[in-house]
Amino acid sequence: MKNHQYIERPTREAMRELPKFEGLPLERICLVRSKDDLIFAHEQISKFSHVGFDTESKPVFVANQPKTGPHLLQVSTQYNAFLFLPNHTTSNELLSEIIQSENIVKVGFGLKSDRGLIYKKLGFKLRSTLDLSVIVRRLGYRQKVGLQAAVAIVLEQYLQKSKSLTTSNWARNPLTARQKLYAANDAYASFQVYMKLTEVAKHLLVTA
Repeated sequence: MKNHQYIERPTREAMRELPKFEGLPLERICLVRSKDDLIFAHEQISKFSHVGFDTESKPVFVANQPKTGPHLLQVSTQYNAFLFLPNHTTSNELLSEIIQSENIVKVGFGLKSDRGLIYKKLGFKLRSTLDLSVIVRRLGYRQKVGLQAAVAIVLEQYLQKSKSLTTSNWARNPLTARQKLYAANDAYASFQVYMKLTEVAKHLLVTA
């Protein structure tokens, strides 16, 4: 029996030595609330067969306290990121269309856990997804590979992750500029990882 030679994930120290991941600036990030926002989001997203996808939820710090997320859903293309508030009267129809579409592949990390939460919160079935954590592991990694490690492995860049933002109140209204940047660029980084994988490991890409 052959022994598999696995690759170790890059350490935090090694990742910090890489060039910084350049995310989208605030002017390329749209919180979809008005009809004009909705029209723009629909025009841009419909140009792409694959989009970066992520969600954010207000953290739960008390045992047995029910989870009420997601409180924000992010969709990214090559050029823009769109932030959707769940059950918002203006954007809910488009959000449903994106999430349930078989023709728009949602690429991201940990999408299996998002599926149940989205259905419970919104009643939308998350269809046509590609979990990049599974794909990147197929490159030879033993351990689970999250977004930050994948950016280091595939893009050879460092995606800074702030714990204070990760655990911030994603149910707050309005969101801060830092929250918008953080959330949007998680989805955007997923999109960039996917695009690079289409160049270097297209044979591994299978829609789930």
